[in-house]
Amino acid sequence: MTVLATTSASWLWYVARGAGLTALVALTVSVVLGVVTSVRWTNPRWPRFVIELMHRNVSLVALALIVVHVFAVVADAFAPIGLKDTLLPFVSVYRPVWLGLGAAASDLLLAVLITSLLRHRLSHRVWRFVHWFSYLAWPLVVVHGLGTGSDTRLGFVLVLYVVCVAAVILAVWWRLAVGGRAHVGVRLGALGATVVAPIVLLVWLGAGPLAAGWSRRAGTPASILARVTSSNAAPPASPPATSPPSSAPSGAGLPAPPFTGQLSGSQRESAPDANGQVTVQLALTMTGGASGSLNIDLRGEPLGGGGVLMETSTVTIGPSGAPSLYRGTVAALRGERLTAEVTSAGRQPLQLSISLQPSGDNLVGELTASAGGGAP
Repeated sequence: MTVLATTSASWLWYVARGAGLTALVALTVSVVLGVVTSVRWTNPRWPRFVIELMHRNVSLVALALIVVHVFAVVADAFAPIGLKDTLLPFVSVYRPVWLGLGAAASDLLLAVLITSLLRHRLSHRVWRFVHWFSYLAWPLVVVHGLGTGSDTRLGFVLVLYVVCVAAVILAVWWRLAVGGRAHVGVRLGALGATVVAPIVLLVWLGAGPLAAGWSRRAGTPASILARVTSSNAAPPASPPATSPPSSAPSGAGLPAPPFTGQLSGSQRESAPDANGQVTVQLALTMTGGASGSLNIDLRGEPLGGGGVLMETSTVTIGPSGAPSLYRGTVAALRGERLTAEVTSAGRQPLQLSISLQPSGDNLVGELTASAGGGAP
């Protein structure tokens, strides 16, 4: 559990996510159309040449979207991903296994494209052998997206994956049903794979990308974890009883700035709302130079493995008798340190400098408060 956040998302990050998901859809359509053409299915409204043309064009669209996805990921400074990481599988320092699967899929599709362009110079057997790799690329793309993508926990994204997987499985079942009775062993093996693979995928999802702490276990570098707010599914612990501050009676207010305090507490993350946004709530208790409570709500889009890209925030702080005496927002995030500005009617504004770190399942840290406008 890491207590960190980012305040906004790069437009390149949105491009990478959108292009990646759209590429999955296009590649799924390409695979389904490839299955249709493999059994030479035709219809008066859908002549065979039309289906083959659609298959080729959709495949080119999928490749173009993958290129956009790759260059957007490389250009975005959020993760340390270089161009070589997208071409050489399993060498990246960022989620090497799951990013490597995407690189392997890209290499396979690139091989299919090159051999298709050189088809008139290759034998049909060679071209067909390489072309079959496009079917292997599809499951690699699915697992890559679920393991590496930052949107895996979003409901509509999971529905999109379910639809894509179901479409391919139904196409394979249809191919097995109308493809004749030759190679019975291969057909039974393919049928078994379409039953077992979704079960394995669901088990892995529950224990992996959808489980807490996936970002760290997936191989996200510490430097990236230091820029996001990770989630903790456990509800916030009840604040321990604290002694009233020595400089003021309980409920009368906080000490005059500057003052410091020790922080302890916990955090939790809400489920995505109708807009796909979550709220990370930090419930903290102050002791030492100042006693009371500090509560921070960070709201924004969820990140893969838990966490949020902060778009809005709320900060409240006060003594035990008036926990919301001061109210404000997060002004800046610097690694594990955040700065907040809070005000209270008739009182001097405060600037809070807060440093937090995990301690088991809880949080500990320090707070320094100065007069509004002062340095944190």
